Amino acid sequence: MNGHDAEGQDYGPREDDAASFVVDEEAQPLNLEGFEIDETNLRSAQQQNASSLAGRSIWQSVVRWIQGPQNPQTQVISPWMPKIQQYPIQWLDQTFPSHWSKIALLLSLCVCWLGIFGSLLTISTSTGNIKGSNEIIQYLHCTDTFWYAKNGCGLDGNECQPFNGSSFAFRCPANCAGVQLLNPRMIGDQEINYRPLVVGGPVYRGDSFVCGAAIHAGIVSDFDGGCGVVSKIGKHDGFLSTTQNGISSVGFESHFPLSFTFSTDEVSCRVKDLRWIILAVSIVFTTLISVFTASPMIHFATLFLIIFAHVSLVSDPSGISYRSQSVLADLFSNFVGRFLPAAFCAVVIYMICVKRTLLGLTAPAEKTILWLGGCWFGALSNYTFEWIPISRLTSHDLEQQPGAKLALAIIVLVIVLIIAQQIYYFRLEGRLPRYLAVYGMFIAAILASLALPGLNLRIHHYILALLLLPGTSMQTRPSLLYQGLLIGLFINGIARWGFDPVLQTAGALRGDGAFGSLIPNITDPAISLDTPTSNIIFDWDPPPLPNPYDGISVLVNDVERYRSYFGESTSAGETFTWERTALGMPEYFRFGYLKEDNGLDYTNAGIWNANGTWTEMAPKRDDRGFTLLR
Repeated sequence: MNGHDAEGQDYGPREDDAASFVVDEEAQPLNLEGFEIDETNLRSAQQQNASSLAGRSIWQSVVRWIQGPQNPQTQVISPWMPKIQQYPIQWLDQTFPSHWSKIALLLSLCVCWLGIFGSLLTISTSTGNIKGSNEIIQYLHCTDTFWYAKNGCGLDGNECQPFNGSSFAFRCPANCAGVQLLNPRMIGDQEINYRPLVVGGPVYRGDSFVCGAAIHAGIVSDFDGGCGVVSKIGKHDGFLSTTQNGISSVGFESHFPLSFTFSTDEVSCRVKDLRWIILAVSIVFTTLISVFTASPMIHFATLFLIIFAHVSLVSDPSGISYRSQSVLADLFSNFVGRFLPAAFCAVVIYMICVKRTLLGLTAPAEKTILWLGGCWFGALSNYTFEWIPISRLTSHDLEQQPGAKLALAIIVLVIVLIIAQQIYYFRLEGRLPRYLAVYGMFIAAILASLALPGLNLRIHHYILALLLLPGTSMQTRPSLLYQGLLIGLFINGIARWGFDPVLQTAGALRGDGAFGSLIPNITDPAISLDTPTSNIIFDWDPPPLPNPYDGISVLVNDVERYRSYFGESTSAGETFTWERTALGMPEYFRFGYLKEDNGLDYTNAGIWNANGTWTEMAPKRDDRGFTLLR
């Protein structure tokens, strides 16, 4: 008998079994409550185990879904009408069979574009002369003006002299009618923002945009710019509000020390802004390159260079030095300085995103329409996105600009839908886990940036493009469109503004906006209506302690007429007296503290009315709608 059989043999009851039976007979009644508790605990443990297993099962299902199918499905575009789309490349292969002949053809095409582009650009940026005069035409930017905000022109405007007796010939670029204020500006008791700064017409207040006023007056065209002669004519009162040539000017019924007007004589000059003709040339050449180029590297490098040059030099050039006579040199200097670092970024973009999208693509027509069309659309965002009511992606602009929050909500919704679509395709290709990790790092970096004290995160054009471009690295038709659009936004952001910092201080974001400073508490003025001279006397409470300010400034009709520094006055109190010799028009008074010689935030305007009565200034509110302490 082997061991296995011995283990299976039944030898009958054992002694310990009998003992166990005796003990069972003598056992006391069991505690039923104890059994009930044990059953409850067992049921709870089973539920916890079931919940744990269910949660683990859900997590495992999510992980399996993220990992995608066992056999990844690489996305490849199957071209529509392939014979028609592939005919240009087949013709090129037959006509220029060698590799070097194709390179020579490409270089010839680029040289041809450069010659036409350069010639038109030279004509477009030349200042030239007024016919019949030796005076050189001076180039003005869309925001150039004769007067600065707040107390920027100094006491009595002396730093903006002369007020009259001077004139010069000028030229304006195209597309100045759409250039708007991005921070509130006071014109008397009116606060204007997100509109061209044009006051009056045909006589304009000195702080008006000269080119905007010239368009309003019909001297130059918004479509192709133009030239004219502007003359300063000194003090003027009663600036009219009119609407002409697509611009509504602001009215101002009081006086201002500097005003200007335009010559009504016919000015003959041959300089015009040819940006639309140059755009047509660039689009034609980039379309030819896109249709006849199969290599993704050559396609991307050539088009990136041409479109970057076009934006930097033609369609959205950066600010040129005031009244410059070397426009082309200024533009080319900015182009070179920004293109070199942008080219390095372009290499990285190509290796990570573009190569995977364009490699092996056999649909040149769809590539041209979707990728190149999207790229031009993004690169010309100063025109194509002009209708969106978001000037800058900052909390201040979102609060102040009408419709900005709704527009941002719609944009975010569209982006979320696009992201969901791209996630689906990444999952099919089995690359979703990798890209979720990449965007997890992006989100962590953004959250860390938001937590840095004293700095504000600003998402520029180029940052938005760099964040979203990795999500387009696949060969689908939507990815072609999204990738082209994002590269266009990257080009527009760098070519126009350069690599602006991602983290900026509040002062850098403020520009000429509000400082958030306290404003003086002005008591009721004393008014004396005597003949021939009337006067009004103001005084104010002492500044808060500890005093962070250096002095006080008073603007009358938006011109600084009084400046006093604390500690310099020997009188017990500070006062300001203003005289006028005749009634008949209102005057506007605003008060603000000084830091060195810079005016900080000023009060709203109090009005000394034409009949001699006083209208108290309205409480000043900050950007969030709260009344500032006074």
